[in-house]
Amino acid sequence: MRRLRLGAAILNQTPLDWDGNLRRILEAISQARVQHTQVLCLPELCITGYGCEDMFLAPHVWQTAWDMLQKIVPESRGLLLSVGLPLFVNNGVYNSACIICDGQIAGFVAKQHLAGDGLHYEPRWFRAWPQGVHSQYSADGQCWPVGDLLFERHGIRIGFEICEDAWVAGRPGNRMAQHGVDVILNPSASHFSFGKHQIRRRFVIEGSRSFACSYVYANLVGNEAGRAIYDGGALIASCGQLVAAGPRFEFHEVRVVTADVFPDVNRGHRAAIHSMPADVSVQTAQRLIAIPGHFTELPADSPAPRLQDSAEPVEEFTRAVALGLFDYLRKTRSNGFVVSMSGGADSSACAVLIRCMVERALADLGPVELQRRLSWVSTVASAETAEQFVRGLFAGVYQSTRNSSEVTRNAAQQVTQQLGGEFLEISVDELVRMYTLTIESAIGRQLSWQTDDIALQNIQARTRSPSVWLLTNIRGALLLSTSNRSEAAVGYATMDGDTSGGLAPIAGIDKAFLRSWLRIMEVAGAADSGPFPVLKLVNDQQPTAELRPAEYEQTDEGDLMPYPVLEQIEELAIRDRHSPSEILEILGQQFPECTSVQLALWVRRFFTLWSRNQWKRERFAPSFHVDDRNLDPRTWCRFPILSGGFSRELRQLPNAQT
Repeated sequence: MRRLRLGAAILNQTPLDWDGNLRRILEAISQARVQHTQVLCLPELCITGYGCEDMFLAPHVWQTAWDMLQKIVPESRGLLLSVGLPLFVNNGVYNSACIICDGQIAGFVAKQHLAGDGLHYEPRWFRAWPQGVHSQYSADGQCWPVGDLLFERHGIRIGFEICEDAWVAGRPGNRMAQHGVDVILNPSASHFSFGKHQIRRRFVIEGSRSFACSYVYANLVGNEAGRAIYDGGALIASCGQLVAAGPRFEFHEVRVVTADVFPDVNRGHRAAIHSMPADVSVQTAQRLIAIPGHFTELPADSPAPRLQDSAEPVEEFTRAVALGLFDYLRKTRSNGFVVSMSGGADSSACAVLIRCMVERALADLGPVELQRRLSWVSTVASAETAEQFVRGLFAGVYQSTRNSSEVTRNAAQQVTQQLGGEFLEISVDELVRMYTLTIESAIGRQLSWQTDDIALQNIQARTRSPSVWLLTNIRGALLLSTSNRSEAAVGYATMDGDTSGGLAPIAGIDKAFLRSWLRIMEVAGAADSGPFPVLKLVNDQQPTAELRPAEYEQTDEGDLMPYPVLEQIEELAIRDRHSPSEILEILGQQFPECTSVQLALWVRRFFTLWSRNQWKRERFAPSFHVDDRNLDPRTWCRFPILSGGFSRELRQLPNAQT
């Protein structure tokens, strides 16, 4: 009985990093050869990187990708492999996979269904290849077939679903099954979001079952281009059984997952599925590209099955952001992180994630390799332990005013130091007073909390920004903004103040999740990190901006509304697109302890603040996309800066004059 060894590569690529991307592709080919792989699937657009955006329209990018392909082709001896690149055919650019075997290009398959929702903008750059069409691609005086094709080598028939192709109802695999396909390769660049890996597993396993074939899914890993995080997790299934699953969120740049499958067994299953049409028309022959030669002989032993369970959201969040921080750090060649530590939940979450990043990196890479990956950071040149690495990579700064409390100061210091970071304290109170006196002199009156509340709060947050930026620049580090998604929804942040930073790692996460996650990290830890008992100093507090004098007893929920209500309104309004009146009706069922007048006030407040603060969301630092409720207008949720502000809809709510 014939045995075929399939491989799926996991690569950590970077857009337009030509030499680095090539090196990692060649390393994957080398690993595949060591494992006696016969068919290797590499991720989507792995030569250029998936996140090149408008550079996909640049002719020099197509040409350089082609030049890189020529360096890969000779390395394919003894292998059939697919490698992704943009291909300019006639008047359009196509997201394509090149099929290479034994040092020769066999042809190109072009993606038929483009991802154009959420953070995807593929239709802006690529054309969708029409179903059933094939043509010729010419370059360097040669021609190769391109389009909706199948390939056959040594009697094994191979087809393609490129990423989004497998997510649509009329997926190409249905037609390929009719043409007797034995193996479907799926080169993907599928970003992480909560629960998404389970969906991938389902379409890979179900595809292999319903098409009675073997299915190979390859993916990127890491923070490739800045916002999206890829989780790896390559999958190989055969006839409804998952036979290999690669690691997720791994810090290694290259990993090849292999499994042995038995095409004749799958063919027996196909023969028994009488509901599956068998296309014996001439169209099959026209689409089929024959690749001469035989697959290399396999050793007697088979690779041990590699299966990994999917992580829960708490584990996924910890591992995803830890990996995202690491890649952002090394790909920007920053010397570490600076966080403006307030003693509250958001800044503490950023600090914990830095510690988790170090612990995960050490677990995957070890201290020597971690030092090599961060070779430009002199402060970790001799580090060996997590504490030593964190000390060299993280500084937490507490910037007090007269409205700051000893509770938050102590929490900021203890969290920073017990996580291993360097703690600094700065008083900005005199700077705030000088700004205030300057404006009072200019306008000829004193400022007061009764008449100038927002201005007096904002000047404190803004005065903290220059100092922490100065420290960040001195260290050559990356300043993390600590904004979360709940604040972004209603603009509860001071622009050019607490929003300052080059990266906002938690801006895609709501406050309720963060507070729950911090409690778990205090008691149990997650993703092989923690627990961190010092977080009790944060978790026992009521969240507060601490910008008003103490006698005002300021809290975040007092300024806004209870966080559970806020997050439910956001979900209903933004994710589910309900109107204010529909949301009020739903809230009445979910929060029966609240009056309709109170709920209407909160709904009105949300929509008013949401509409008023779109300009802030446009200016937030880049954030990680971790679920499909992201409010980042550049990757997920677009809304006009200027609008009617739902004024007509809000007038329909009870007690509209409140």
